[in-house]
Amino acid sequence: MASLNNPQFGFCRDCLANQAHEAKRCQSCGSPRLLRHPELYRLGIAHVDCDAFYASVEKRDNPELRNKPVIIGGGKRGVVSTACYIARIHGVKSAMPMFKALEACPHAIVIKPDMEKYVRVGREIRQMMRDLTPLVEPLSIDEAFLDLSGTERLHHDPPARVMAQFSNRVERELGLSVSVGLSYCKFLAKIASDFEKPRGFSIIGEEEALTFLRDKPVTMIWGVGKAFDATLERDGIRTIGQLQTMELGPLMRSYGTMGQRLYRLSRGMDTRRVEPEGESKSVSAETTFNEDISSMEELVAILRALSEKVSRRLKAADIAGRTIVLKLKSRDFKLKTRNRQLADPTQLADRIFRTGVSLLEKEIDGTRYRLIGIGVSDLTDDGRADPLDLVDVQATKRAVAETAIDKLRGKFGNQAVETGYTFGKIKSRAKEAPDEID
Repeated sequence: MASLNNPQFGFCRDCLANQAHEAKRCQSCGSPRLLRHPELYRLGIAHVDCDAFYASVEKRDNPELRNKPVIIGGGKRGVVSTACYIARIHGVKSAMPMFKALEACPHAIVIKPDMEKYVRVGREIRQMMRDLTPLVEPLSIDEAFLDLSGTERLHHDPPARVMAQFSNRVERELGLSVSVGLSYCKFLAKIASDFEKPRGFSIIGEEEALTFLRDKPVTMIWGVGKAFDATLERDGIRTIGQLQTMELGPLMRSYGTMGQRLYRLSRGMDTRRVEPEGESKSVSAETTFNEDISSMEELVAILRALSEKVSRRLKAADIAGRTIVLKLKSRDFKLKTRNRQLADPTQLADRIFRTGVSLLEKEIDGTRYRLIGIGVSDLTDDGRADPLDLVDVQATKRAVAETAIDKLRGKFGNQAVETGYTFGKIKSRAKEAPDEID
């Protein structure tokens, strides 16, 4: 393979033809999507990010939406989960309040999230990744790190070509696009994947890392959010290049352990491995109301629906959690979180719900809430979950009943059976289908 000896010529991302000399278009198919880099065939850490994932799935499934602005979210009081690139041109961004998104793009088509569908498609993409290497570290439903170091003998191709084949396969078989970042470490691979979206493939090599980072803002470093950025700016630090001139000792004295991260990442030093065993930290569901709610009865009904949704996801993943977390946001956007640790891990909607209600009761004082959520953390496998309760016989009976309800819902759909907590009690001012958030 002659081009392997001259990575500056590279190959075509569309037809994968090796290039014999430098040109603007592929010598075989005429595509301008050529991949060249001095370290093209030496890098093995990749970051894959699906392009506008939720919106892209909806457009794939409904071709009539292809050339229209699409926002995935819900309710006037909700937030944007994902916006397609057409909507982004109009200023719509992820996590933007829905009313602001619709002000920016009033002709957008708003679609309620279908998390079960997105999870299913995400798993298909994840399996394609695992076909390439066992070292896949998921970060979310639509992005992951891959370590392809040492796989050249298996694939008879270097990682750069393998990842180009992968992105083409996703488009061909699933009708979706991904962007790829390739580097020698996770930090720079993730940065690279943000370039040239959608359908991007960008490379940051080791030899260019210091120069590449020098003029970039400090917010490019993982962990530097708005608050910490303001702290650094007060100290006169705005660019990564400034951090490159500072010694480790002074940085740690000023910023503690974060100072060490600033020192290392500003120099492109990242020794973190791709960890395929990475597990979810929590499973949760929440919903924002169209109108603020203070009524215990209404909140309990919604809490039950949320608890059932969390329970379904835990059972589907064969996991359980020991800590129940209640989340409330008041009309003035003040956030409350309350949690309680259980004696044993659970995946039962009944235990999640009853624990959540006991936490909620203490917060009912006339405050009007705009959001409620329930979650489970301290996750483990379900082998030790929900042992028989020899003291509370009724709890055991409720667990048996829940198993029966799960079977009916599995056969006839989630709406086939409703409990008395929710039947006819969830009013229209609350979203019918709460958003799920990992």
